[in-house]
Amino acid sequence: MSIPLSPVEVPARVRELARGADLEPVWINGVGGVTFRTSDGRHIKYGPRHAETSFTAEADRLRWAAVWVTVPEIVSEGNDETHEWLVTTTIPGESAVAPRWVEDAAVAVRAVGEGLRALHDTLPVAECPFDWNTATRIANAATRGIRIPDHLLEAPPVDRLVVCHGDACSPNTLIGDDGRWVGHVDFGALGVADRWADLAVAAWSTEWNYGPGWEGALYDAYGITPDAERIAYYRALWDAT
Repeated sequence: MSIPLSPVEVPARVRELARGADLEPVWINGVGGVTFRTSDGRHIKYGPRHAETSFTAEADRLRWAAVWVTVPEIVSEGNDETHEWLVTTTIPGESAVAPRWVEDAAVAVRAVGEGLRALHDTLPVAECPFDWNTATRIANAATRGIRIPDHLLEAPPVDRLVVCHGDACSPNTLIGDDGRWVGHVDFGALGVADRWADLAVAAWSTEWNYGPGWEGALYDAYGITPDAERIAYYRALWDAT
């Protein structure tokens, strides 16, 4: 997953959805999907259909979360036999892994940690219709032919239930010019789970995106002491599913 550094071929469907607007590729994911920014203030996500989540699921979660937090507004969504697409408005801010923030990792990591804490504190668990707990993730993996190792079938006791982002890696936090978080994107797996399901992966992603040594800064920004057992479990579950 990365910000494209060279030209990206624009699929015909994306050109159709752009309606004549100029297109700038801004993200390529690990399953062949690509996101474009349009010159008229939209983002177009386009990629192959896959079973782990879908753009339809993401649209449902964005509509729900928009009541409480800043997220992109849905413009349109659709799919065909092989691909799916989601068009949203563009919200202010840059990805926490934009070049300027990779060069200023201390600011970026603080924003990711503070933004994740705000998300967890704001979205209401009691009103969330979506799950991202261990049982749900294991069942989803089974539909894709993945067998989870026996030692991961039971999670550690829940520390605190929150509405998790579901993919709290650094790129999905947006940062404003002042270095503070301004919103989040990519809510395809959002749902209720132990906050460590997000935290373990968010801290892990600091190493992938900024290099070693930043995990502690993320936990500090979130306001929590690292929990080795839960971190190890939820990272193993992330890899397994």
